[in-house]
Amino acid sequence: MLISGSLLFVIILALIFNFINGMRDASNIVATVISSRAFSPRFALGMTSVAEFCGPFLFGVTVAKTIGNDIVTSDLISLNTLSASLISAIVWNLITWFFGIPSSSSHALIGGLIGAAFASSGIDAINLAGLWKVLLALFAFPLAGFFIGFFLLKLIYFLAQNASPNINNFFKRSQFITSIALALGHGTNDAQKPIGIITLSLIISGVLSDFSVPFWVIFASALTMALGASLGGWRLIRTLGGKFYKIRPVHSFATQLTSGFAILTASILGLPISTSQVVSSAIVGVGASERIGKVRWGVAGDILTAWLITIPVSALFSAGIYSALGFFGVRL
Repeated sequence: MLISGSLLFVIILALIFNFINGMRDASNIVATVISSRAFSPRFALGMTSVAEFCGPFLFGVTVAKTIGNDIVTSDLISLNTLSASLISAIVWNLITWFFGIPSSSSHALIGGLIGAAFASSGIDAINLAGLWKVLLALFAFPLAGFFIGFFLLKLIYFLAQNASPNINNFFKRSQFITSIALALGHGTNDAQKPIGIITLSLIISGVLSDFSVPFWVIFASALTMALGASLGGWRLIRTLGGKFYKIRPVHSFATQLTSGFAILTASILGLPISTSQVVSSAIVGVGASERIGKVRWGVAGDILTAWLITIPVSALFSAGIYSALGFFGVRL
């Protein structure tokens, strides 16, 4: 298999995006674990990295097929289109990471694809039916995370109403399982997004004739995700782990159980969703279940604003990058 310099550039951009995504979103998985003092930061990040690497191998590539097939039309886009979308998503991820805002890497990537595809070939380059399905999942699953977390904590309190304080030890130890489930879900869902982009670039370049994912693409994506996760995102850990409210072991357990269930479900269904959105909304739902005033709603409002503007900002940014590449005569 011969890989041109242009194709290699797109693959490297996809893996850089994946690495940053792993670094940012590891905070979503370990923030409540660390804040509830269930595990040390080093152990939590190490456990998360291993589970994230295993995720794409255990649960298939259905999400990758959705990213590669259902959002844009491969016949009408180029490597320039994919490069612009990836650069846009990477820059947005770095900006939100710097300011400690748990924005959505998925929103940034999808917004980037929409903007660059529209700039390259107009509305015909966008698969509207597939796009609506993806957008519906992106916005529906955080709502599900909120309500599942809200009612799950009430159920836990009902079942544990006669328990002794020692039950906190159960909630701490159980986070080993819930954290692994959440990390597997994140590795399954998020690592598949660059898998979809890389496979799409191989099709555009004529290396592949159909959407069949090579093993090396899965391995490279899983590895860069795990490497990014091993570093963690400490700015975001502080936001998710303490700025909403003081997290205790029961809150962390309920949040992880909720998030892991939602993300694994979406992954099995082939739906690309935002881990940061699901985890953040689950944290808020769990806190609101105990007491509405417990949650610092101003922080939640800031995060919601970031979620809402990510797709349009990324789309405009990627369209501008695509136009700039054309203006300077760059043809990948």
